Amino acid sequence: MKPYLKWTAISVGSVVAIAHIGVLGHLVRREPSIQVPTINIPRGTPYSSYKIEAGKDGYTIEYRANDPKILESQRSLDLTKSQSGFFGGKKYEDRNEYRTDQYTMEGVRNIGGASLPGEGKSAKDVECIVADAGARSQGAMAGSAVATGVLVPAVVNIPYIGWLAAGWAALLGQNIGSEAGSQVNSMISDC
Repeated sequence: MKPYLKWTAISVGSVVAIAHIGVLGHLVRREPSIQVPTINIPRGTPYSSYKIEAGKDGYTIEYRANDPKILESQRSLDLTKSQSGFFGGKKYEDRNEYRTDQYTMEGVRNIGGASLPGEGKSAKDVECIVADAGARSQGAMAGSAVATGVLVPAVVNIPYIGWLAAGWAALLGQNIGSEAGSQVNSMISDC
């Protein structure tokens, strides 16, 4: 082999080997690029709360406006009083009072109901609601019984889906009976 070809091959081989080692070193030391997500947090009321959880698989955000929705106040009174009268009469008083109130953000005290003053159900409305619930229940039972006796035997023999169609028929009868019971009740009860 000629000497200049030998030195050319060694030179080219050396350059390729050094470049290869350099590229491998660069790839091994390269840090993975981490993309930090941009989170646009909604701006709500001053009482908003956020809960952000981030991990390898992603992140979740829980946002609650008007948090806390219910404010609470607690008061207590412990009174022990003893008094002797001028003529020997003794008065003794021992009182323990505890009061917990809940307020909305507007400062309205919760008195156990979910309606504002002037709103709500009258006795007639409550009676109609109770009667409607009973009528719907009775109608649903009757409709289910009729559908089971009439429709189910007709559809149960359908190949492959007969068992499913029988269930649908029973549910259809139950829904129709419930609506019919409600309508009959509204005509009878004048609701």
